[in-house]
Amino acid sequence: MEVKGTLLSIHDNKIISYEVDFQKSRITLHTIAGRRDSNITKIEFNEVLAHVFETQLRGSIILDINTLDVSLFLEHNKELLEKEKEKDYAWPIYYEKLEDLLEHLQHEKYNYYVISASYGLNGWVIAKEYKVYS
Repeated sequence: MEVKGTLLSIHDNKIISYEVDFQKSRITLHTIAGRRDSNITKIEFNEVLAHVFETQLRGSIILDINTLDVSLFLEHNKELLEKEKEKDYAWPIYYEKLEDLLEHLQHEKYNYYVISASYGLNGWVIAKEYKVYS
């Protein structure tokens, strides 16, 4: 079963692993719904441009994944995006000014997905879509 967005509940799902596939520009989170649940629910981000995950702990529990406008990505990560080191490595892409980056993200129809945790792993993903399936 495949569901775009969050119609299939991921609230309180425990993250058992995740996979970053750079070649396919995809990130997949493998989760289970409860302690005794053996059914794996996958959360898949496609056409990924960049991501940051923090507090990667065993037993991480998802609170929610929110889809936000990419302009908020620039606002929330301004300090990171203005670091010369990141710009020198063309991360997440080459850009002169933040406005250039925003224009590219909007033109290419990227979304800003924020992963919130009840416990453990949290962060964000810049991708064109995400889907949830079991």
